[in-house]
Amino acid sequence: MPEARSYLVPDGLDGERVDAGLSRLLGLSRTVVADMAGQGHVVVDGKPAGKSDRLIVGTRVDVEMPGPARPLEVTAEPVEGMEIVYDDDAFVVVDKPVGVAAHPAASWKGPTVIGGLAAAGYRIATSGASERQGIVHRLDVGTSGLMVVAKSEHGYSVLKRAFKQRTVEKVYHALVQGHPDPLRGTIDAPIGRNDRHDGLWAVASGGKHAVTHYEVIEAFAAASLCEVHLETGRTHQIRVHFSATRHPCAGDYSYGADPVLAERLGLTRQWLHAVGLGFTHPDSGKWVTFQSKYPADLQHALDVLAGT
Repeated sequence: MPEARSYLVPDGLDGERVDAGLSRLLGLSRTVVADMAGQGHVVVDGKPAGKSDRLIVGTRVDVEMPGPARPLEVTAEPVEGMEIVYDDDAFVVVDKPVGVAAHPAASWKGPTVIGGLAAAGYRIATSGASERQGIVHRLDVGTSGLMVVAKSEHGYSVLKRAFKQRTVEKVYHALVQGHPDPLRGTIDAPIGRNDRHDGLWAVASGGKHAVTHYEVIEAFAAASLCEVHLETGRTHQIRVHFSATRHPCAGDYSYGADPVLAERLGLTRQWLHAVGLGFTHPDSGKWVTFQSKYPADLQHALDVLAGT
């Protein structure tokens, strides 16, 4: 049976959104609380509350807690266009196509890197949650390029630590609108959830520390191709940082891209590609690097710009 709980909103949560405030109060993720509200399981002063409603100090909140979550299953499914860049006993490096998630999620029903590896007969590390075993970092569904997945338990431990300690070199190329000034610089701005748009992020004073280094490597009339090095790895970091400087990634409608330019370039997603990855090999201790070429849709956009 679901567990019912009642609370009085404390001073510290006064004025916060229901999903944000109750996630702190209940120790649940904001997404879970939003789902609870959507199902009518959050009642404030006798009335069902929406996830974006504001909490008022002293009001009574009744919640019906969710039962234990069922673990997500990994479905072995071939992923068209996913290439194996490197493979040994410790890890496998893949070139992930656009439209593919790193691992299964309740909100995603499409192909995954983990499912594609399983379908190809790869055995990966069992460390991590059941649906993300072997995953030491992720790329957005709409971002293509290099991902490393651990195969051995030792490889998982070492690589996970390397990403956490920021000793991994992550190199991206991004086609952004306009011309960043200066041509080479650093965007140091905290990132948090966007209160106005679920699922999106924004530069926010109370967000997590985020640092992006960039350099314009080719300038076109309407856009600039930038090489980007991440010092941190926040969700949507590159997209959020460039959008905040009014130079969103071309084709990135969620973060303010110009639809007219995107259509002219034939883009149906953000122009963002993980072109390089470097880290210390978990077994040999040697520094290893990997590179990825632009996929056809991103190369086409550059060709259009070069021809104008």
